[in-house]
Amino acid sequence: MKIEAGYLREARQVLSPNQDARPVACPPELLVLHSISLPPGEYGGAAIEHLFCNRLNPNAHPYYRDIANLKVSAHLLIRRCGELIQFVNFDARAWHAGQSCYQGRERCNDFSIGIELEGTDTDAFAAVQYRQLTGVCLALLDYYPQMSLAKITGHEHIAPGRKTDPGVGFNWPAFFAQLKSAQ
Repeated sequence: MKIEAGYLREARQVLSPNQDARPVACPPELLVLHSISLPPGEYGGAAIEHLFCNRLNPNAHPYYRDIANLKVSAHLLIRRCGELIQFVNFDARAWHAGQSCYQGRERCNDFSIGIELEGTDTDAFAAVQYRQLTGVCLALLDYYPQMSLAKITGHEHIAPGRKTDPGVGFNWPAFFAQLKSAQ
């Protein structure tokens, strides 16, 4: 995989309005993994894309009534089939972490890249998602020299008690083993 000017060449580009500039001299150095499914526990469809682009119909599902007005995004979504959708240039700030803290440093959106995996906190993720995530991580580590394997974490780790994703369904040991063997 290849990143050019902050865009992943292999990803379909769908611009989210829920982004802004990073603070000056604050390049991305942290990678935050998330999980999402809309409606919860259901896969496929355009609801995640609609949420990140402020087009989610609150009447399409009862769950959407409470989230349709959220202004959120992620840099990248990896669907269960392996499709890659980029919503925010990696050099810009996506609105994915919310109130968060990493090693005493708050406002993780300022210095992180957010990757959403289509899934739930409890369901196992698909093998193709791990393969795609590995390729994306290697491309990011190559493109941003300030990033490292030690700076890959979950939303649950930077917002404990508030967030639980990617959750127990994400196999951290297998992911890091796959990532290290691919380096």
